Amino acid sequence: MKQHEDFFQMVFDVVRLIPKGRVTNYGAIAKYLGAARSSRMVGWAMNASHAQKKKVPAHRVVNRNGELTGKHHFATPFLMQELLEKEGVVVKNDKIKDFNKYFWDPTKELEL
Repeated sequence: MKQHEDFFQMVFDVVRLIPKGRVTNYGAIAKYLGAARSSRMVGWAMNASHAQKKKVPAHRVVNRNGELTGKHHFATPFLMQELLEKEGVVVKNDKIKDFNKYFWDPTKELEL
């Protein structure tokens, strides 16, 4: 269980570094952490992020196509979109418009 908790904590640490107005996806975080095949586990971490004392901006993590697949884990089904739009990210039909424009790749943005 400890290893699982450590991975989640590493995910939270990366997500906290995503700048406002930018987004990344589960796979990019997994790849950055050296666990490229663990994107689903990154999703589980995002589901658990709401219980963290130090805020985790989980709304900035979407699927590989820019879709708001995690929106059901927020207080309301529209909160994820509202938080992104407040930061200037354009969302249409539960998908980020011009996804590549907003995409933040931790392997390029952060030093390993």
